[in-house]
Amino acid sequence: MARDSALNDLLITNGMVVTADKKVRADIHVLGEKIAKIAPALSRKLPANPARRVIDAKGCFVFPGGIDAHTHMELPLKETSSSDTFESGTLAALHGGTTTILDFANQVRGGTLKGALDEWHAKARGKAACDYGFHVSVTDFNERTRREIRTCMDQGVTSFKTFTAYKGSLMIDDRQMIEVMKEVRDAGGIVLTHAENGDLIDHLIERFRAEGHYEPRYHALSRPPLAEAEAVSRIIDLANFANCPLYIVHLSSGAGLKRALGARPGRAPVFLETCIQYLLLNESAYSKPGFEGAKYVLSPPLRGRGDQKALWAGLASDAVSVVATDHCPFMMAQRELGRKDFSRIPNGIPGVEHRMELLYSEGVAKGRISLEKFVELTSSRAAKIFGLYPRKGAFRPGADADIVIFDPKVRHVISSRTHHMKCDYSVYEGHRLQGKCRTIILRGQVAVDNGIARVGRGFGRFLSREKFRRDFRT
Repeated sequence: MARDSALNDLLITNGMVVTADKKVRADIHVLGEKIAKIAPALSRKLPANPARRVIDAKGCFVFPGGIDAHTHMELPLKETSSSDTFESGTLAALHGGTTTILDFANQVRGGTLKGALDEWHAKARGKAACDYGFHVSVTDFNERTRREIRTCMDQGVTSFKTFTAYKGSLMIDDRQMIEVMKEVRDAGGIVLTHAENGDLIDHLIERFRAEGHYEPRYHALSRPPLAEAEAVSRIIDLANFANCPLYIVHLSSGAGLKRALGARPGRAPVFLETCIQYLLLNESAYSKPGFEGAKYVLSPPLRGRGDQKALWAGLASDAVSVVATDHCPFMMAQRELGRKDFSRIPNGIPGVEHRMELLYSEGVAKGRISLEKFVELTSSRAAKIFGLYPRKGAFRPGADADIVIFDPKVRHVISSRTHHMKCDYSVYEGHRLQGKCRTIILRGQVAVDNGIARVGRGFGRFLSREKFRRDFRT
């Protein structure tokens, strides 16, 4: 790549550069928005440029920018909306080393996929601070929706979410699921599924309410591991029947993982995502006094310590492909909607800012996963599955210069008083972390440096993604 002195010229020196395949002590040269070269001792080899900025990463790891494949900014629910806007949520993401998010544009019953995408583009365009793309949720499948799948693909939206729960609003039946899968398969996309047995959940909610049980802990009891395990097994069977690539979102239980591994061998590529909360938090949170348990209401709910152990093992063995967040925060005043009825508590918790630091601290620093596995789980695997690789999630010439300089020596504590998410509490309050994102670079520009944002509203760009590649079937 020829040097152009008019371009942004940035050199990162003395860091330990880590990819999903290896780690090597090297320098990274950035020109404009792209990585130009990676090699040792570049400061002695590059032509002089007085405009060049040099960042010394001595003692630090240098990671590809994080990709959170599962967020919900400004998500409308029946009575409220998630509290992070695309501006606040993406800026918080940058502070935590995530340079790209994939959010969900939700079709409404009677509406169109185009209408959903238009709505989400309007929310994000000119407001997002980090780069972003969209999945689109198919909640009303008909002949018009069938035709729109290819239109979405043409617009760079190549992943389509379905639900086996929330009957009457989001759920589609198995016959519709097969039709969606066939259409997405033929178009070159991938189906994502929220896998819980909605009929079982609705039965349990109705039973608990009839018995006079309205406390937050009954949210978890109404969504047992069996509900996830059954739906996981069924949706993989349907994907294998349709030969459609499948990505199961927010896997939460050991039972679900066991069913997935049993059903997984087949002709369809199947990927499992878990979220950072299922690795670190457990169901005891729902027994906190008063209404405190409401802070932890999300779906699927938090599970037991045995489930956490199974999921960590799944990460280490490559059974689980991605760690995301399902970031969907609500203020405590919004949670009050369900004070008298757990089924009305808005579902979702904050997390986009802390995913990478939590996974490093609890995973790498404690010897559960390697540095290379960390990069794979937080960045490169999602980039490959969702058509962003090697533009994102890679260190190679021509890739976007999305870079995290990470200091493994820094110790700090999570607090709602200092986080950047638009939420008045943290489910990780007081959690002590080993390692911190020092400098975050997005497309060659320093976005956050030592906790100070250098970019803001509107710096993020929409990412048009490529079709699914079946050679990424790990």
